[in-house]
Amino acid sequence: MKILPRSAFGQTVLLIGFLLLINQVVSYLSVAIYVIKPNLEQINQLLAKQVKVVFIDGGNAKFSPQMAEAFHKETGIGVYRQEDALILGLADADYYPYLSMQMGELLEGEAEVRISQGDEYLFWIRPPQAPNLWVKIPLHGLDDASFYPLIFYLVLIGVLSVAGGWLFVRQLNRPLKALQKSAIDVGKGKIPDPLTEQGSTEIVAVTRAFNHMSKGIKQLEADRSLLMAGISHDLRTPLTRIRLASEMMSEDEDYLKAGIENDIDDMNSIIDQFIDYIRQDMMEKSQPADLNAMIEEVVNVEAIDDKQIDLKLVPLDDIPLVVPAMKRVLANLIQNAFKYANTDISIRSGIDKKANVAFFTVADNGPGIAEDDIERLFEPFTQGDTARGAVGSGLGLAIVKRIVDAHGGNISLKNRVEGGVNARVELPLN
Repeated sequence: MKILPRSAFGQTVLLIGFLLLINQVVSYLSVAIYVIKPNLEQINQLLAKQVKVVFIDGGNAKFSPQMAEAFHKETGIGVYRQEDALILGLADADYYPYLSMQMGELLEGEAEVRISQGDEYLFWIRPPQAPNLWVKIPLHGLDDASFYPLIFYLVLIGVLSVAGGWLFVRQLNRPLKALQKSAIDVGKGKIPDPLTEQGSTEIVAVTRAFNHMSKGIKQLEADRSLLMAGISHDLRTPLTRIRLASEMMSEDEDYLKAGIENDIDDMNSIIDQFIDYIRQDMMEKSQPADLNAMIEEVVNVEAIDDKQIDLKLVPLDDIPLVVPAMKRVLANLIQNAFKYANTDISIRSGIDKKANVAFFTVADNGPGIAEDDIERLFEPFTQGDTARGAVGSGLGLAIVKRIVDAHGGNISLKNRVEGGVNARVELPLN
């Protein structure tokens, strides 16, 4: 399990938060060391001087209750014996080791400092001059909540800084999100509109390069389509002349005429496959469509009199499809299945909620395919010489895979236990 984020967005926000935390800790320690500590030392020095004034005449041995009462009346500083101090609030006071140690250094002996809080701060000091006495010194102006504004300020600055960093990184990553989406579209064969060049100079440079690449791919596709259209046109013209010439052959040359016409049909079929491979089916936008209705429509067109198609369709919601392109996929799979099926073929549809896909399968009962040849058959210009003895241009399954990939789906071939091949096409539900 990974705790640290892997995205640049998460890592940047985490880095900002970590650096800010360090900054806040250093700031707090700096305030404590250079502001709070010196103030406490000054207060302690002041208290020590007041204690020295109280015992300036000799300490415990010279202690006079009358003098203590008069001193308390004039200054608010009281001197009490242990039992009286406990009654007056010493029992509720907290002991402070650091202040006690510092006070002992200032008074040149072992001292103890306790502090209680009520309407005012009361400092209780047991001086080394009179170990059995406690000096109570009230101090005004020390608010118990005086440190809360500092803590609130540090927390507020931290929250605002992290929020600001989050917004900044989010804005910085927005062009990257658009770039990612466009790159996915290009991978599906869709050429997106040029992206807006915005963001940092590095992102602008990457966006500009992507737009240039996208434009080049679009031009390459257009040139390839134009080239193939020209070739198909130039080839069909002499093929037509050859067909016309064959019609004028004598009856005793019918065997040659039949061979020539078969060759012409094969060449026309190959030309059609080339055109199908390069045509831009996915330039259309996908629209919600009924997969079952599409299957039934294609089956009605591709049905053969002497072979049956067993249909088992599960009710499905509409899914995003480029219908003409997906019809070509199903038609190609049905034609392949008919080519190798000894009798009938079966077509199924369904939904896999766990994988979030709808699917349809086309199964035949032919001789099957060697396992090593299955993946190879999806490559362009790969003929099935070793896979069920097929002949042709080797573009059929390549066309199918290209269309399915453009839909964000997946196609797979699997040999059936009872014989034949099961072709399964999976399409995302959204």
